Amino acid sequence: MTAARVVFVTAPAGETADAIARDLIEKRLAACVNVVRGVSSVYRWKGNVESDTEDLLVVKTSADSLDALEQRIKEIHPYSLPEFIVLPVVSGSRDYLDWVMSETRKS
Repeated sequence: MTAARVVFVTAPAGETADAIARDLIEKRLAACVNVVRGVSSVYRWKGNVESDTEDLLVVKTSADSLDALEQRIKEIHPYSLPEFIVLPVVSGSRDYLDWVMSETRKS
């Protein structure tokens, strides 16, 4: 296992998702954010079954950045309960994982 993490965050499609991704990179909370367009989400919210088209943010970060990343998502995300699911990175390209760590290192 490495110290790298992948975080899933859904967001309103388009400019909102792009703005969140850019903010996380600018603040060095993520090394890379893939914006996967047009994800169809079906979920239960406040007793009703809802469906929306959203964008999925696939955030590459470090374990050390998780708390600050989650806090920033809560600050800038328009949803009252944004998705924030963390997956450990078991293995991967050493060079890529070193880059993720260096890009999320606190200055």
